[in-house]
Amino acid sequence: MSSEPPHRTVLLQEAVAALAIKPGGTYVDGTFGGGGHSRAILDQLGPEGRLLALDRDPQAVAQGKEVNDRRLLVRHQRFGELDDALRQAGFASEQGVDGVLLDIGVSSPQLDESQRGFSFRHDAPLDMRMDTTQGETAAQWLERASVQEITEVIRNYGEERFAFQIAKKIVVARGERPLATTGQLAALVRQTVWTREPGQDAATRTFQALRIHINQELEQLALVLPQAMTVLKQGGRLVVICFHSLEDRIVKRFLRAESDPDRSPKNLPLRAADLPPPRLRLVGKPVRASADEIAANPRARSAIMRVAEKLVARAA
Repeated sequence: MSSEPPHRTVLLQEAVAALAIKPGGTYVDGTFGGGGHSRAILDQLGPEGRLLALDRDPQAVAQGKEVNDRRLLVRHQRFGELDDALRQAGFASEQGVDGVLLDIGVSSPQLDESQRGFSFRHDAPLDMRMDTTQGETAAQWLERASVQEITEVIRNYGEERFAFQIAKKIVVARGERPLATTGQLAALVRQTVWTREPGQDAATRTFQALRIHINQELEQLALVLPQAMTVLKQGGRLVVICFHSLEDRIVKRFLRAESDPDRSPKNLPLRAADLPPPRLRLVGKPVRASADEIAANPRARSAIMRVAEKLVARAA
């Protein structure tokens, strides 16, 4: 095995333990990132085990392909394309997989590399794409979007109360010169936001919102969850780590609906046998990073992990 990646993988041991690895099982790491979770899964797999790792970031894929392990297949795909990725990788969909792990959101390497444009700590091109081979950059989108569109993105994805004021200032500023760098955008937002929570930069919510929008992160999450439900074997585990309340809300609602599908009106004379059976069983309570992990890696503070297991279908 290759050495551990330089960044800290959040909830590493907890996530891999939640998958309940079978030595000969087949698993999917939908977000390879720096490879921490994938490496830990491989450590528990036997010679016949298989791991498919996906990532939309070409740099992460290149790093994954450096791992010299025949049990690992790394593909440059979004996790919202899970079905296609399994089929193209030669994983028989009718056989299913034993576990799917999703570590949602931006990775530490993406944040730490200033040229990616995810962070306002350094002045860099305003890119924000996880997949740098396709799609609009944040700068390109901000150049053409209307005040209403920018407002909705910043308000909905950043939960920023000054979204309208920020959007108006962006449109005025781009009339003078394009917003091309993270430094330009961060300075504009700081001039616009009057108050902010202690310890939080005024630009934090706007940068988060643009990143989520540019990469269609919530849409990808909504796409992958039902696909994971379909490809899991009976008894297979779904493990999802979120870092933002909007992501976690999608996951929580999906798991709740699949584990408690009775949405029939109350007081109807229905027998339990007539109700649709649940397809998932929630495993334990939501897991958060320990105080020790947060002290070593402050980015773990907002992480929350939810786990579910696919149930055996009830006989007709």
